[in-house]
Amino acid sequence: MTGHIVALGGGGFSMEPDNPRLDDFILSLCRRKPARVCFIATASADSATYITKFYRAFSGRCIPTDLTLFDSSALPRRPALTVDLASFVASQDVFYVGGGNTANLLAVWRAHKLDRLLRRAWRNGAVLSGVSAGMLCWFQGGITDSFGGYKRIQDGLGLLRGTACPHYDGEPQRQAAFRRLIAQGAPAGYAADDGAALHFKGTQLKEVVSSRPKALAYRLRRRRGVVEETPLKVRYLGT
Repeated sequence: MTGHIVALGGGGFSMEPDNPRLDDFILSLCRRKPARVCFIATASADSATYITKFYRAFSGRCIPTDLTLFDSSALPRRPALTVDLASFVASQDVFYVGGGNTANLLAVWRAHKLDRLLRRAWRNGAVLSGVSAGMLCWFQGGITDSFGGYKRIQDGLGLLRGTACPHYDGEPQRQAAFRRLIAQGAPAGYAADDGAALHFKGTQLKEVVSSRPKALAYRLRRRRGVVEETPLKVRYLGT
């Protein structure tokens, strides 16, 4: 049974430490209670500060752990990068991918074959989630600042078809670059504001949820030479 993907345009514990709505939503999708939640900070080169924020946000709410792929021997709970990696990944219920450099994330994952293990875990029912780079990585491609400026990336994992753009309301230049990308013939895709998350069950978009009352998400496509930007229905997770 294929699992869920929750792609955050922005928000979560790293951007909204006092607003746990999106993180609570991710935990609500877990098949096991308490859930085993693995934070993957590859895009930030396994930032110790980032990982510490994760533990502060998730301790007491689940069984938190982290997966580091750089030389971070000082970090706790680091699984050995041998055959143990496969069994470690298979034992987790949720993977939460942090923001940073998407291109570096994809290269390092592929070097360790983590991309294949995550795909297998998802097909077996795990929840894949992430913010910014952790949103973009699940799609075929999108717009990234990994190379300086805002440029196209085309070698995403491709679990979800199309292109993606996080931080749609927070970075006007990124928004303009994504629209240009679609205008130039890139596959149709999705954009999400900070505080908005696209929830896919398998490969089908089930709904958009938000931690902020005004956060939105959009479907973008090129039709007859014109970029169409269609707002999607959003369910606010607050009261």
